[in-house]
Amino acid sequence: MGYRDLKFEEGSVFLVTGGAGFIGSNLCEALLSMGYTVKCLDNLSTGKFGNIEPFMKDEKFTFIEGDIRDLDTCMAATEGVSYVLNQAAWGSVPRSIEMPLLYEDINIRGTLNMMEAARQNGVKKFVYASSSSVYGDHPVLPKKEGCEGKLLSPYALTKKVGEEYGRLYKTLYGLDTYGLRYFNVFGRRQDPNGMYAAVIPKFIKQLMNGEVPTINGDGRQSRDFTYIDNVIEANLKACLASSDAAGEAFNIGAGGREYLIDVYDALCDALGVKVEPNFGPVRKGDIRDSNADISKARELLGYDPEFDFDKGIHLAIDWYKKNL
Repeated sequence: MGYRDLKFEEGSVFLVTGGAGFIGSNLCEALLSMGYTVKCLDNLSTGKFGNIEPFMKDEKFTFIEGDIRDLDTCMAATEGVSYVLNQAAWGSVPRSIEMPLLYEDINIRGTLNMMEAARQNGVKKFVYASSSSVYGDHPVLPKKEGCEGKLLSPYALTKKVGEEYGRLYKTLYGLDTYGLRYFNVFGRRQDPNGMYAAVIPKFIKQLMNGEVPTINGDGRQSRDFTYIDNVIEANLKACLASSDAAGEAFNIGAGGREYLIDVYDALCDALGVKVEPNFGPVRKGDIRDSNADISKARELLGYDPEFDFDKGIHLAIDWYKKNL
């Protein structure tokens, strides 16, 4: 069913933190299109004002420029809010290896500030972004909640700590928290620029510009690439989930497994180009293979992803052709 027919009580107010980012701005757009009131909190450190500029004229949209590391900002932003969709964080495994203190500050302290503000202001549901990186070096596929290995990066650690706080805030304080372990999300508005850009938008831009992309490693590493609309569905269904499912973390993927070299070839075919890639060194801290078992999210959240990789990648390429 996706998310378009979901119904929330009249007068519901949503706060999307990191709302000017890739996932956050798509959540804002979806909620506004459904007629709900949306607050967006973002300090624009990685998010872009251009992502939310089209919403500024909507009377149901409010932009708060502020930082989740400041508790007073979080308290003010959560006032009168029914549902928090906490996407504010710094991503990228390699960057976290270079800047562990910053990741601790933003992803752990910032998330804790948001949970505490949500608790104090009586928010109904607190849905937050976790990551498939929490599986670490556990070799078994597909990845299943409860079977995690040793963490491989500061980024992964920050996401795991967030999940532990989510569990505690449910058991100690009764705040309904839902952690969404995203598996390699892609789609419209994902930034193709910069050394830490995600692989799909980066490859699309380079191929469109006649450049030669570099694949880190041998290209045989695999990922569960997940189209943005599946992630929107998961966030909104978590807001409607039973309180009995709170305090838990859920895999949010498409349930598929794509090898990087095959993804590269699919992009070349879709763009009508033939370019042999370069192969570079393996990235430190990266998980080799990733594939989500989404049965827990199906059962407890009603998550039923509409978009497989092929459907999603064609929509993404169409968007980049129009917007790059």
